[in-house]
Amino acid sequence: MFLDKVLAKKILKIFFFATFDALALWSAVTLYTQQAYTFLVILLIGTVLLNLTYLSEKHYPLKYIVPGTLFMLFLVVYPIFYTVYVSLTNFGTGNILSKDQVIRQLEERYYHPENATEYSYAAFINDDNGDYIVLLKDNAGNLLLGQDGEIEEIAGNDNRLLDQDQDGVIEQIDGYRLLTRKEIFKNLAELQKIKLHAQGKVIQLKNFASFTEYIPQYNYRPEDNLIVNLKNGEEYFVEEGYFVSRQGERLEPGFRFFIGADNFLRLLQDKRISGPFLRVFIWTFQWAFLSVLTTFVLGMILAILLNDKFLRFRGLYRALLVIPYSIPAFISALVWRGLFDDTVGIINKLLQAVLGSGLPWLNDPFWAKTALIIINLWLGFPYMMLICLGALQSIPEENYEAAAIDGASGWQQFRYITLPMLLVSVGPLLIASFAFNFNNFVVIYLYNRGRPAMVGAQTPAGATDILISYTYRLSFESGRGADFGLASAVTIIIFMITALITWFNFRYTGALEEVKENV
Repeated sequence: MFLDKVLAKKILKIFFFATFDALALWSAVTLYTQQAYTFLVILLIGTVLLNLTYLSEKHYPLKYIVPGTLFMLFLVVYPIFYTVYVSLTNFGTGNILSKDQVIRQLEERYYHPENATEYSYAAFINDDNGDYIVLLKDNAGNLLLGQDGEIEEIAGNDNRLLDQDQDGVIEQIDGYRLLTRKEIFKNLAELQKIKLHAQGKVIQLKNFASFTEYIPQYNYRPEDNLIVNLKNGEEYFVEEGYFVSRQGERLEPGFRFFIGADNFLRLLQDKRISGPFLRVFIWTFQWAFLSVLTTFVLGMILAILLNDKFLRFRGLYRALLVIPYSIPAFISALVWRGLFDDTVGIINKLLQAVLGSGLPWLNDPFWAKTALIIINLWLGFPYMMLICLGALQSIPEENYEAAAIDGASGWQQFRYITLPMLLVSVGPLLIASFAFNFNNFVVIYLYNRGRPAMVGAQTPAGATDILISYTYRLSFESGRGADFGLASAVTIIIFMITALITWFNFRYTGALEEVKENV
């Protein structure tokens, strides 16, 4: 029985990896045909490593390391390097494709010459595989058979042409049946894809009734690295990711190319970008600091109150105060947006009843920031209250008894015992909370999408945007199109700041351990 289980396990393993390798081989061929060589190399290396790890007994210990390493490389390391690469390019709207892809697109553009020959046509379909052929007739009555992108002259008495009822209409050609006018209209989209090449020209569908000749409009000269307009002889040279003529005419689309540190320099030197970026940068730190400070202070005060053993209904208060933490942040943010609505929000209605006027919570930069701090205070204080409550309960009562004997006041006990001991446990979490709020996209975007708009900004920057929401809007909400290169540069800056905060967290944790030993 045991041997049967072992054999069944081996057979199952071989079957699984045979299927996996077959899918990997199919994917590899697809990636090779699409010239996605980076992903192809990653796929091949990963497939080989997984096969060696799980099919070879010698490499059995690696089965605990290889999968995690591969996922880390693909999901963590690769995105980091790709983001760095994008930040060093002009990648964005209008510059998405590679240069070779742009050249191919331009060379596939055609124009209709004045003296072009037009052809009436009959379309035929092979019902077995869905392929199409067309029989063309010019004004002189000459017949041309178009199939697989090629043109062939054909005689009217060719034995492949079948006119069963002898009415002069060809019903079949070499197994292909004639399409009716209704079927032609139904399959018009497929017929438009047919391109027949003949002597440097392309014959394509012009309208429902005819095919006509088109001539390629552009040709790339690799020796000169330029595009020639075959219609008028105009030459287009490479300039900043586009093919541009001497008169300044630019061909669309452009292509991505390496620009080095230009995106980072734009953030520092271009006043139209650096001004809004600096304001967003400063507000990001203010937002993270104020969020941590307000939630920590309120959470600590509530924790101290709830830590009082003589407080009645402590359990009820704790349960009620944890409710904001149990509600998903995106729901709370949307609810608070409704409460702060300038016209129908309940908060402004109360202010109007008491003070006679409301406040522009959504449209004024100062009050929008204030509202965001209030929202994040509501979302964050239960977490701070819980961790402070746990930290307070870990402080020995003997410390307070000794301080009281020495005549220390309540404030002195808090300053020299409670707060230092509290920071030993809570300090690293405060730093982590700062890093979290530094990238707290949800609250900012759901409340007012970083708005109101920043006056005079040339990029989609809002008064309440933080770096992460600013990056998102650079990527997807710019009126002039996405600027992925600039957004990636901002992302690199965010990554470096977050890494610095993490490093400081480790250093600060060690410092607090020294404080704990001296308290």
